[in-house]
Order: sequence, then C-alpha cells, then structure tokens
Amino acid sequence: MQGVVDFLNGIIWSPFLIYLCLGAGLFYSIQTRFVQVRHFKEMCRLLISNKESSKGISSFQALAVSLSGRVGTGNIAGVAAAIGFGGPGAVFWMWVVAFLGAATAYAESTLAQIYKEEDEGQFRGGPAYYIEKAMGQKWYAWIFAIATIFACGVLLPGVQSNSIGNAVETAFGSGSMIDTGLGVFSFAKIFTGAVISIILGFIIFGGVKRIANFTQIVVPFMTLAYIILAFVIILLNINEVPAIFALIIGDAFTPMAGFGAAIGWGVKRGVYSNEAGQGTGPHAAAAASVEHPVQQGLVQSFSIYIDTLLVCSATAFMILITGAYNVHGSGEGVFLVQNISETIGANGPMFTQIAIESTLPGIGKIFIAFALFFFAFTTILAYYYIAETNIAYIRRTLKIDGMMFVLKVVIMSAVFYGTIKTANLAWAMGDVGVGVMAWLNIIGILIIFFLSKPALKALKDYEEQQKQGVKSFTFDPVKLGIKGATYWEQKLERNNKKSREK
Repeated sequence: MQGVVDFLNGIIWSPFLIYLCLGAGLFYSIQTRFVQVRHFKEMCRLLISNKESSKGISSFQALAVSLSGRVGTGNIAGVAAAIGFGGPGAVFWMWVVAFLGAATAYAESTLAQIYKEEDEGQFRGGPAYYIEKAMGQKWYAWIFAIATIFACGVLLPGVQSNSIGNAVETAFGSGSMIDTGLGVFSFAKIFTGAVISIILGFIIFGGVKRIANFTQIVVPFMTLAYIILAFVIILLNINEVPAIFALIIGDAFTPMAGFGAAIGWGVKRGVYSNEAGQGTGPHAAAAASVEHPVQQGLVQSFSIYIDTLLVCSATAFMILITGAYNVHGSGEGVFLVQNISETIGANGPMFTQIAIESTLPGIGKIFIAFALFFFAFTTILAYYYIAETNIAYIRRTLKIDGMMFVLKVVIMSAVFYGTIKTANLAWAMGDVGVGVMAWLNIIGILIIFFLSKPALKALKDYEEQQKQGVKSFTFDPVKLGIKGATYWEQKLERNNKKSREK
C-alpha cells in the first residue's frame, strides 16, 4: 500500500500544486491589497466578538474550531518532517506560504460566509456550497464534497491519532506486543487508539455545539502552554537565536537538501498545518454568526498567523536551537546533517520531544504526549465536522438515512487503525487527502474570482462601511451584484420587515 500511496503523492504533490498554492496566495494578496496586513488591527478587534445565535457559533468559537483543525500534528510532527526532509530552509517557506495563505484564507472563508445556508437549526457552508452557487457547477461541488468526506473521514484522522500513539509510546513505553490478526502492535498503541475512539464518539454524537464548546476551551489553553514552553527554551538559548535566523534564511535560498526539497516540504507541510487554500477552514467559518461575511474572513486569516508564525515557529526554533534533528539526503540511510540517532524518524514527534528533553530533562516526552493528544484530538473533531458538513450538502439531493451515523462509525474506526499503523503510511495517506482538496478548492476560488469577484466586492463594501463609521454592519448581496447568497438576502428582508413594522 505504501508504494501505491507514494505514487499518488508524486502526482498530486507535483511542482504544479506548489506553484498553485503560492500563486493563489500572491494573487489574492495583490487583489485585496494585502488584506492580511492592512486589516490586522480589525482582525484583533473581531476576535473578542462573542456574538452567538441559536443557529450559529460566535466568531471566537469559529476561530477555535478552525484552529483545532489548523493547530495539530502538523505543528509538531509536521514541522519536524519539513526540517528532516527539506532542511532548515523549509521553515522559511512555511512562513512564506503562511503570509500569502492568509489572503487565500480570507477569500475562501468570506466565500463560505456569503454562500452559507441554514440546515436543521445550524449554519452550514464551505467549498461545496460556494462552488455550486458562485460557479454554478454542481458536479464540481459534488466532487469536492465526496473527496472531502473521504479525506476528512478516512485519510486525515489517522495522521493525528498515529502521532498521539507514537508520542504516548515514546513517553510511557510500548508495553507488551499483541498479535491482533491484522499485525503485531504494542499494547500502548492499541490502548491509546481505543481510548481516543471512545472519547471521540462521546463528543461527535453531541453535535457541532458540543464540538465548539470543547475546542474553545482546550485549543487556546494548549496553544498558549506550548508557546510559553517554547519561549522558555528559546530564552535559555537566547544567544543562539541570531544564528538560527541566519540558518533558516540562508538555507532557504541555498538549501543543503536542494531547492526543490526545501520549498516543496515547506509548502507541503505549511499547507498541511495552516490549511490555507485546502478548503477545510471555510466550514467552521460558515458556522459563525456575524454581521458581515468579511468579518469571519478576517478572523480566519488571523488564524493562519497563530498556526504557522506562532506555533510552527515555536516548534522549529526548539528543534533548531537545540540541534535535535537530522536532515535526510537522497538514498536510504544518507544524511546531510546527523545530530541525533539515525533510527529516529522525521515523520513523528521525536525531534520535538528530544529538543524539550535536552533543555528541560524529564518534561519533553510527557509534555509533547499530552500536547499532541489535545492538538491532534481537536483536529480529529474538526475533521469530523468538515466531513459531516459535506454529507449535509449531499443530503440536500440524495436523502439516505443513516449517513451521519455511518460517518461517525467510520471516523472512529479510522482513528483506531491510524493509531497502530506506521507513521510513514499515515502521513502519506494524509498528504493525498490534503493535496486533492487543495487542487479542487484553489482552482474553484480562482475561477469564482474571475466570474464575479464576490470576496473582493464584499471587502470593498465592508471598508466603505468602516469609513462611514457605522455602529452595525450590514450586507446586501443584491446591491453588490452577488447572486446566490440566499441566507443574506432573507436576513436583509427580515430586518427590513421589522423596520417597517416599527
């Protein structure tokens, strides 16, 4: 299976997808006049908005849900893989894809808000919805929905649970080996997989509100704790910081692993981590209750900074500043840099665990095990919500009973299997899922721009209302020439009716 998955990745993650991710971010940055920079202050203001309705969640909850998808294994094990296979320069390209990707995140999240719908008492939206309504291509929307259900319900959860299993095994030992019939696995991984699946089942059977309530508590706490720990380690090695910056920037343009490896691994792991352009973030963005679609676009743009420029950078600096990494060359057992044992794989949390352990003995392995559990578990919850949203999209046309129940059982099974399988296979399968969604979504949002520019029209409208100093923002899609935004049309009609009655 590994060979088949690697072959697919070679096609999906060709240089064309790398150029597409960077090019789309640059394109939307230019078209919005670098919205991710100009509206940074507004992003921070919107974060404290706690407006919530019976049908939607608050902006902060939507941020927490999307961050639970963005901040996960990619921030710990993914950064290690980028350094291990692409060299220190890959970190620079992760920064680049984050900066440009913040504009992509603005566009896709604003589109999700514009074209969202009400479904069984809650808001639903995402690429499938805006592809159908803005492009008018239902077949393309269905392809995205099916690909996303498979990616988020089957392929991606295993990456997260696998990293949890590896971290637990490293921290507490593997225990006895058990022959399951599917293979021989450690008791630690089997037990961890079972526990994760049971807890996951309890939460996902409670619905999106329970997911939002859980993530808005856990994600900010764990993110802050992780950044504080990284800050402590950096302070203890403060004299090394200038050299690390020089190493990252120098290796970005004259990379030891080759330019293709540095930029390729930087972009691949950057997109995997921050999800900009991947099409997963817009699902949580659509669930938020906001006055204007642009508000959630800005909040989701800010989440890219939190994910990559804070959390991923924290991991990278801990690894590089302590020298807890190897850089693989081409060929089995070939290393361009070997600072630690050759038996320690780059596709896992070990680089980060060793980095913390070397500076704060007795803390690293256990802390990363707990951090990965919460980061990865909340990411699995986000994947479930995304898959659920796309099933809800399909159910509008194809009404088959039990689809949601089947999804719950499938994702719980995928989580258990992912915990016990090899790290290389888990990551390779995850890369297939991310790559397919990125291809479909980025092409979609670029076509939508050339057809009607809805995200740009909404931004200009929002900025005009800012200049007027309005106390409460409104969004009139008909006035802006945006078709298919039925929720906003109905909302405006209801508000106008209330005004007339007064």
